[in-house]
Amino acid sequence: MTSSISSSVISPRSSAELTALESSFAQVVEALLRQAESGEFLTVKLSSERSQFIRFNQAKVRQIGNVADGSLKLTLIRDQRTSYRSFPLTGDLEVDLQQAQLALADLRQEVSQLPIDPYLVIPAGTSTSHDVHLGQLLAPEAVTSTVLPIVAELDFAGLYAAGLLVRGYADSSGQKHWFATDSFALDYSLFGTGGEAVKGTLAGSTWDTEAYKTQIEESKAQLQLLSTPPKQLSRGQYRTYFAPAAIAELVGMLSWGGISEAALQQGNSALKELRRGQKRLSPRFTLKENFQHGLVPRFNEWGETAPIELPLIVAGELVNTLVSDRTAKEYGLAANGASGSEGLRSPEISAGGLAREQILAALDTGLYVSNLHYLNWSDRPTGRITGMTRYACFWVENGEIVAPIENLRFDESLYRFWGENLIDCTNFQEFVPEVGTYGGRQLGGCWVPGMLVEGFTYTL
Repeated sequence: MTSSISSSVISPRSSAELTALESSFAQVVEALLRQAESGEFLTVKLSSERSQFIRFNQAKVRQIGNVADGSLKLTLIRDQRTSYRSFPLTGDLEVDLQQAQLALADLRQEVSQLPIDPYLVIPAGTSTSHDVHLGQLLAPEAVTSTVLPIVAELDFAGLYAAGLLVRGYADSSGQKHWFATDSFALDYSLFGTGGEAVKGTLAGSTWDTEAYKTQIEESKAQLQLLSTPPKQLSRGQYRTYFAPAAIAELVGMLSWGGISEAALQQGNSALKELRRGQKRLSPRFTLKENFQHGLVPRFNEWGETAPIELPLIVAGELVNTLVSDRTAKEYGLAANGASGSEGLRSPEISAGGLAREQILAALDTGLYVSNLHYLNWSDRPTGRITGMTRYACFWVENGEIVAPIENLRFDESLYRFWGENLIDCTNFQEFVPEVGTYGGRQLGGCWVPGMLVEGFTYTL
């Protein structure tokens, strides 16, 4: 059992809300598990948030609101068949118990009519965990008075989302997990008079006004550079510096037919040549799952706990993949706490030796790429990724930014840009958060450095 609580930063309101939520979850779980019949296995999962949202446009508040939400997902497993129901967790015990009982009754009627799943995982073990990471966020009433004065003269647009995110898990085998974390993300853009745009994201568990001021100043400097006429580039290969936000987009592709053991077993992973030893990546490239940052829970949807750190690619060699219990059962392997999708949950790429002040000099002549988007596999078996540059991207000559560029499409293999053509990684990392809010505020993000790459291929 683990617990990490810093009492000095817990506000009475946050602490009280969290205690009430945990109590409500525990009571519903206890009532449900008492009703489990012989041969039945139940899992109960909680997803909850207490969030503040503020939308800005032209450095003014356009929309503001607070969300207090929680939903339970009840899964019934019986006779190698399974189904689930989701319903709100209201905090009113009578209402919640009534919804839970109705959901269980529906599942019992439904599950016997479903086909057998030969690789269905039945929860096992009695592991428990209790991880609470409460930070120092801006008080809700202080957000606008802190954020807006610094950008008052700018065309500033964006979304501030902050608050408590909670995940809970319990099952009839005895596993119980509780995870809560405070986080914020300010996802913004600055616009120039000609439609130019610079994107930035500030995120974490502790608000730092000085860091915010510094980042806005950097964004303003980039916006000024964008006001000059863009340089037209022909397609070809260029030395390129990728800022951490761009690297985060590339890392995300590994969650889609990359680091998954199931994808490798089924022959549709971009890393199959790395697995077979036919190719390798640069010794400068090291990737791991790192849950020490406390931004995502270590337990997955079956209550299994991942290692606090799991090395995946070390010095260019594949040493581990993400193996879910279902994949382990199908292929006779050992699971390592991966999610059902076998995607990255808390990725971190190791830093290198390139200092921030040396980036432009080391780039010399080539492209400075701040962001990427619209990424997809163009040829997954060979690890080829296509996508577009976005926002503040520049042409650099002799270590000096000389002009912005028009957006370019690229098509390149990860075996080149993370392999033979990787010159170095920066000696610093940045946290690039998940900023999605569809269906709820998303957890986590990735810790990544910038990267300098030789001969990156741009197709148009």
